[in-house]
Amino acid sequence: MTAPPRDAHVVVIGGYGFFGRRLVERLSVHASLTVTIAGRSLSKAQALADALLPTAHATLRAAAIDIHAPDFDQHLQALAPDLLIHTGGPFQGQDYHVARVCIAAGVHYIDLADGRVFVQDIVTLDEAARQADVLVISGASSVPALSGAAVDYLTRDMASVRSIDIGISPGNRTERGLSTIQAILTYCGKPLPSAGEPVFGWSGTWRHTYPAPIGERLMSPCDVPDLALFPQRYSGTPHVRFGAGLELHFLHRGMNVMAALARVGLINNWARYTRWLKAVSDWFLNWGSDVGGMHLRVDGLHADGTSRSRLWHLLAIRGDGPYVPTLAAAALVRRFLEGTLPQRGAMPCVGLLTLDDFARETGGLAITMQEAHA
Repeated sequence: MTAPPRDAHVVVIGGYGFFGRRLVERLSVHASLTVTIAGRSLSKAQALADALLPTAHATLRAAAIDIHAPDFDQHLQALAPDLLIHTGGPFQGQDYHVARVCIAAGVHYIDLADGRVFVQDIVTLDEAARQADVLVISGASSVPALSGAAVDYLTRDMASVRSIDIGISPGNRTERGLSTIQAILTYCGKPLPSAGEPVFGWSGTWRHTYPAPIGERLMSPCDVPDLALFPQRYSGTPHVRFGAGLELHFLHRGMNVMAALARVGLINNWARYTRWLKAVSDWFLNWGSDVGGMHLRVDGLHADGTSRSRLWHLLAIRGDGPYVPTLAAAALVRRFLEGTLPQRGAMPCVGLLTLDDFARETGGLAITMQEAHA
């Protein structure tokens, strides 16, 4: 049986940001939870707390806290949370300063990182986290947390896995965050992990057809933790491909051209132009739709030697796609409150959650998940 909810205090760093405010909204349903919305602007944090107050069951607080300030550790100790959730991306290029401060303070840590190196190397903190008796989780996002839960489900009776194909395509009219765009641009035209032919970020295209109302979307390769984690996790050392797709084909093809310019050395780092490129893309924000999707296909062998091929889709309509990267952190907090998250140490967010955990967090959202015919 699930234990009754415990009282707990969670600090959300970047709590009024693009993903942070959506996560705080999801966490506000828990009456046994105190949520501190934290960031450099106390007024923005308080404004979100005031906006959510009429419907919130949790106790909401606001705090001014800067993770780059020399007294960040003292501020964290003064807040005395049980758990800190770091939503302040992009995580590509960040170090583990926030996680280390949490370990030293005896505070559990979760982040929404999707940077391959950042998530993969979180295990370097494992010994310190175990000695402090805390749990440090990186990658509580669409990848690798949700994608990993979907692979675990689809490979449930496979003796070995040959290939894993993953893709995400947001609706063009769905709100997009600056840090998300910056993260994508860091690897545009850069080499990605590959066991075969060389692969470069946003170079080359393929197509995937989603159920209505999405339809066909273009896909191009992107850099995610799954590329490094999944071949090691599943028997058969599967080939892993991850693609992202923009709904408007001319914007997608524009990313392909940008990747080509980076590959020939004309542009070294597209992330330097994030604000300008976001402004350009926002000119077309009213084009297309507000529906997006995620897909995952696995091919492998059953124990009796027969082939297995399975396909899974997530659909998000009404502009609810940006909530998807927050579902893993919300599910982990629920498990923490229930006392069903006993793990300690530092690890990527793979194997900690099931698809049922994610489904519990979609209440009130226009998000559906289903296995389909491959």
